[in-house]
Amino acid sequence: MNNFVVSGKKSDFHLPKNFKITLIVLVLLLIASIAASLFFGAKAVSMQDLIDGLFYSDRDSHGANIVRKRVSRTIFALLCGTALGVAGALMQAVTRNPLADPSILGVNTGASLFVVFGIAYLNITSANQYIWFALAGAALTAIFVFGIGSLGRGGATPIKLVLAGAATTAALSSLVTAIMIPSTYAMDQFRFWQIGSVGSGTWDNIMTFIPFLLVGLGIALLTAPALNALALGDEVASSLGVHPSSLRFGAAFGGVLLCGAATALAGPIGFIGLLATHVMRLILGPDLRFVIPMSALAGAIILTISDCIGRLLGSPGELEVGIVTAFIGAPILILLAKKSKVRSL
Repeated sequence: MNNFVVSGKKSDFHLPKNFKITLIVLVLLLIASIAASLFFGAKAVSMQDLIDGLFYSDRDSHGANIVRKRVSRTIFALLCGTALGVAGALMQAVTRNPLADPSILGVNTGASLFVVFGIAYLNITSANQYIWFALAGAALTAIFVFGIGSLGRGGATPIKLVLAGAATTAALSSLVTAIMIPSTYAMDQFRFWQIGSVGSGTWDNIMTFIPFLLVGLGIALLTAPALNALALGDEVASSLGVHPSSLRFGAAFGGVLLCGAATALAGPIGFIGLLATHVMRLILGPDLRFVIPMSALAGAIILTISDCIGRLLGSPGELEVGIVTAFIGAPILILLAKKSKVRSL
């Protein structure tokens, strides 16, 4: 049995075998992804442009101004990737489902439905308004999917949760389309947001997002030790002083908060949480004290690199990052489902 921290009490604390080398590789990849995000785009920039844009605010060259715009976009991509990576780890831990992800469980689509409803009927236009509508939609969808997936014998099994999420996603997507079609305004406002992009990464959006990110990360780190116990089963967790229902609610709230806020500002970007968490779990093992922070790093890297790929493939325009992550994530999801045979955690 793995050595975990349970209910705040430390057992033997050992770093996973590959932790140090994984951390070094992730840090190097993070630096490389940031550099690529600043350099690459519709217009190439020079090293001098990069230096001017980052360190000399008084220099007003075209290249320097491009770099300054890319700085906010890069930071926004890093923050959204972090949020989605951690949300995926929490969703997998709460559902004990290795294929759980906000997009697969329908949470992104629920957020989308509430946002398009607000656009069409309540004339919401600002990031602050988007966030609250997206959080409400994400939370209600998560409750609904988990409730449906818990029906019948065996409770909330991985396969039932995935099927409930897929069915809910299909139903909510139809409602989104039904709301958009009669309203040209809603369609124009929603169609770019729906694809998923970090192009809306302004400093105002970053500042709006940070409080939600910090609260969600705090919840994830605080619940990680107890979630380790939950992976051993509800009866074992209860004997170790963990309250499974309260823990699931708290961790799920953190995941919904992270996913809902990111979806509100960047659109429904899928597969980041699935990819980041699953890779980290394969490398480091199941201990969420390490999987959660490393999934945050991996999610930030995956989303930032995907954004760079989208800009390069779509040049002189750009291919939205939501499309890139779908192309990367869908075949990996199929491979994981085939390999794992949808085992529970």
